[in-house]
Amino acid sequence: MTPTRRPYRSRKHVTVVSLLLFLLALVLGPTPSSAAGSDWWIPTSPPAPDAQIDVTGEPFTGTDSAGEVRGFVDAHNHLFSNEAFGGRLICGKVFSEAGVADALKDCPEHYPDGSLAIFDYITHGGDGRHDPVGWPTFKDWPAYNSMTHQANYYAWLERAWRGGQRVLVNDLVTNGMICSVYPFKDRSCDEMTSIRLQAKLTYQLQDYIDKMYGGPGKGWFRIVTDSAQAREVIKQGKLAVVLGVETSEPFGCKQVLDIPQCSKADIDKGLDELYALGVRSMFLCHKFDNALCGVRFDSGTLGTAIDVGQFLSTGTFWQTEKCTGPEHDNPIGTASSAAEKDLPAGVHLPSYDSDAQCNKRGLTDLGAYAVRGMMKRKMMLEIDHMGVKAVGQALDILESESYPGVISSHSWMDLNWTERVYSLGGFVAQYMHGSQGFVAEADRTKALRDKYHVGYGYGTDFNGIGDHPAPRGADAPNKVTYPFKSADGGSVIDRQTTGQRTFDFNTDGAAHVGMIPDWIEDIRLVGGQGVVNDLMRGAESYLHTWGATEQHQASVDLAKGATATASSSEWNPFTSYQPGRAVDGDDGTRWASNWSDDQWWQVDLGATHLVSRVTLNWERAYGKAYRIELSTDGSNWQTVWSTTSGDGGLDTARFTGTPARYVRIHGLGRGTDWGYSLYEVGVHSA
Repeated sequence: MTPTRRPYRSRKHVTVVSLLLFLLALVLGPTPSSAAGSDWWIPTSPPAPDAQIDVTGEPFTGTDSAGEVRGFVDAHNHLFSNEAFGGRLICGKVFSEAGVADALKDCPEHYPDGSLAIFDYITHGGDGRHDPVGWPTFKDWPAYNSMTHQANYYAWLERAWRGGQRVLVNDLVTNGMICSVYPFKDRSCDEMTSIRLQAKLTYQLQDYIDKMYGGPGKGWFRIVTDSAQAREVIKQGKLAVVLGVETSEPFGCKQVLDIPQCSKADIDKGLDELYALGVRSMFLCHKFDNALCGVRFDSGTLGTAIDVGQFLSTGTFWQTEKCTGPEHDNPIGTASSAAEKDLPAGVHLPSYDSDAQCNKRGLTDLGAYAVRGMMKRKMMLEIDHMGVKAVGQALDILESESYPGVISSHSWMDLNWTERVYSLGGFVAQYMHGSQGFVAEADRTKALRDKYHVGYGYGTDFNGIGDHPAPRGADAPNKVTYPFKSADGGSVIDRQTTGQRTFDFNTDGAAHVGMIPDWIEDIRLVGGQGVVNDLMRGAESYLHTWGATEQHQASVDLAKGATATASSSEWNPFTSYQPGRAVDGDDGTRWASNWSDDQWWQVDLGATHLVSRVTLNWERAYGKAYRIELSTDGSNWQTVWSTTSGDGGLDTARFTGTPARYVRIHGLGRGTDWGYSLYEVGVHSA
């Protein structure tokens, strides 16, 4: 939908009444500036001096004719990670009441030449040397390949919004172990303390911007806690900001020597606190294995450093095993890192079999409890950083409940999971790679987006531990030509200037978050308008996932407490394994058959229902080959679903709704030497 323009009105149509009203307004109130009137997007009292925006034109507002919002979504950013990791790992602030010179200055230990920028050379190699001076010269930072300098200054973020971004997920982030081993810090390393501070500062940033526009609620930066609020904010042309969490030990749920350091009560208390802070999406593990799940490994020098941190934090290094399917974690690699000197004397990094690329640790019982706790609170689960074993188990749980709240926000899941995410109603964003790589990956998954009618997102990970698009060069083909039009066509974007430095995407790359519009233009020039169109539908797809999550209702389990029978039941003098144990609502009890292949278990629902989904929670003795049969009379059976490749765990069988009173699980081939054993069977109409 094109921006609403004010029609031109001739002076001859101005009536005496309207003139009198205008004069009365002059007498009784302050004269509104053009910024406060027609140019609502320009602040009435901006700080000076400050970074320039270098975008002209009205930000697009409203929705299209189908009621859908437009705009880009940055599904993964870390506005306030300068407050994380002890407060001195990322240098510079998002905003400062004292002004830009105070906000955009380097860490004190980086003076005079960056020699003590330790984290830079631990993760990247080299010596870390750079000119530490920020405002106003910015000789060496911000830069596309710097991990230690502020890239999310609020005015740069304003430029991203003016260039078409309409949703921003601010992931509150930290890592207690990185904080503890990093020598420079000015605060506690407690992760939840840092998360609370970052949430508080996000609200303070909203207040800071509001003051420039005349008071509460008037600024363009709007924190939202539900999808309806987000849609209203975007309808006004503003930026909807969602709070997420990405931390290694949420709720204190670390593990030491494989012993969890938290309880179910800690998880419930922690989820309730985060929800009250406004958090609506989160990761359950990040970088280090914890009491909830095993992580997706980092590679290269960074992977070595993180594995060292894993040992220092948990007492165990990463442990690998052969993958059971096409999905696999990142290879750990054997690159040396300066972090190895932090290991105790006599302790060395293990070697890893190149044929074993999956994390042995999956989703723990506490992790499964946390997933269900998030579902109970209508929160969205971030699956990037989970190892493939953990992701598979988490998706099993979500699929068993048809729960759409699942997000891959920055390319850190195995791409083989993409369709499972889309089929649930989830959302996928790609890491902010260079335009050529981004376009190639977008093209690879284009057919899936078309199949599920979804848009696309990007996860910039600014202020995170990652590089950003490098410059393609002043002589590159199809380079960005300034000025250019925004993706919606309603604004004109020129080179961005901060202090004495002017940024050009062709020679500076994605040096800070304000270069997002330039990067989008580079994508258009490299990959064509189609990719940009998918990105412009990103905000709508993200909000669709969020809205469906909020509206999700758990379906009734038709089998719970119903009468069950079986071909056999294992006898045990101390424990009952009778058929009814699989429908008693207790995950700690189970039905178990005799130890032979051809066995069945069935339940009488008591009346005929339209059945379309059956969930099976297998014990270790699972069915590899089995089928699901339905009947209305208990005599004539219809097979509606079958498999010959069952792998245990939690299975969900979906099929066309079929009338049935009786549901039978018919085992044809065991996955172990034991019989068939089911903790719970659920039967659902939808």
